[in-house]
Amino acid sequence: MSGDDDSQEQTIADDLVVTKYKMGAEIANQALKTVVEAALPGVSVLSLCQKGDAFVMAETGKIFKKEKDMKKGSAFPTCVSVNNTVCHHSPLKSDPDVILKDADIVKIDLGVHVDGFISNVAHSFVVGVTKETPLTGRKADVMIAAHLCAEAAIRLVKPGNKNSQVTDAWNKIAKSFKCSPIEGMLSHQLKQHVIDGEKTIIQNPTDQQKKDHEKAEFEVHEVYAVDVLISTGEGKARDGGQRTTVYKRDPNKVYGLKMKTSRTFFSEMERRFDTMPFTLRAFEDEGKARLGVVECAKHELLQPFNVLHEKEGEFVAQFKFTVLLMANGPLRITNSLFDPDLYKSEHEVQDEELKTLLQSSASRKTQKKKKKKATKTVETATGQAMETEAAE
Repeated sequence: MSGDDDSQEQTIADDLVVTKYKMGAEIANQALKTVVEAALPGVSVLSLCQKGDAFVMAETGKIFKKEKDMKKGSAFPTCVSVNNTVCHHSPLKSDPDVILKDADIVKIDLGVHVDGFISNVAHSFVVGVTKETPLTGRKADVMIAAHLCAEAAIRLVKPGNKNSQVTDAWNKIAKSFKCSPIEGMLSHQLKQHVIDGEKTIIQNPTDQQKKDHEKAEFEVHEVYAVDVLISTGEGKARDGGQRTTVYKRDPNKVYGLKMKTSRTFFSEMERRFDTMPFTLRAFEDEGKARLGVVECAKHELLQPFNVLHEKEGEFVAQFKFTVLLMANGPLRITNSLFDPDLYKSEHEVQDEELKTLLQSSASRKTQKKKKKKATKTVETATGQAMETEAAE
């Protein structure tokens, strides 16, 4: 793989790796906040995507300046998907623009990497909602359902648990709000330079997907991007034929490109993004990029992230966070900006086990107190203590 010889895979067992994840997460969290604050009625989706990407570029440019060879930057381009658009909407200047209006449900999705260590985040909100007039109805239902699914996941994605436990919890929570998880969507394990690691959590699998989907157990020192996508509808996401603008390199595919435009585009893409997803908008000459990508995609050197839609009139909410499975408990490093005071639903979680789970603390301090205070291990002394503080 890129930049790796057969050197030992670096994991969060190493403090420096944890630091790189946290630095990326800090930038991702700030980028998200910047885009959310700018997402007002009358604002174009294109301008929000540009704002997010520019922020990530500028901030990652300020860190590890001495390490000339270190790759860093966007790990997933800013996508802004509105209402029934499920994901991957990151328009080009030449695409028809979407303008936000009051009461739109907006999903913002982006990622940052530092030395190939990836921090992803996604957040949903409804434009113009205030605490004085909290939102009710179907948009509120789907927002709360998605939020609670994310909250359940932060308590379930921990060493010793299985991916199927998360899938089951999501189905039950969504159902109690008369919503559906988007079918077949995957949350991936993250590794250095790899955004789609082999261990996954699947949402709302079909019978066939249930058969094919690998059962997996979470282990210490793994990292996951937990991605929740919930719909007020049936949860079927379809390609509505909108232009794909987000792609990523498939490192296992080789092909000799025939067109000069394709070769130029491909070598710039490899140099700048390597195996990370990118948007065609990031290229100076958008026309040439649109031309160059065709041959690359046709021969599967690049994998497309298609723009997906739920039925017209339905609403989709998304929350995504990155979690490090540390020795002393899961550490969530990218955060949602969800405010429970903005949304009110007539529904609630019915399942007693899930209720208990959601009421349990997800903070790591409570877990630590249980360990005898006397056994201050070397680990605590060498900086895991600092980390817990940083996490709170």
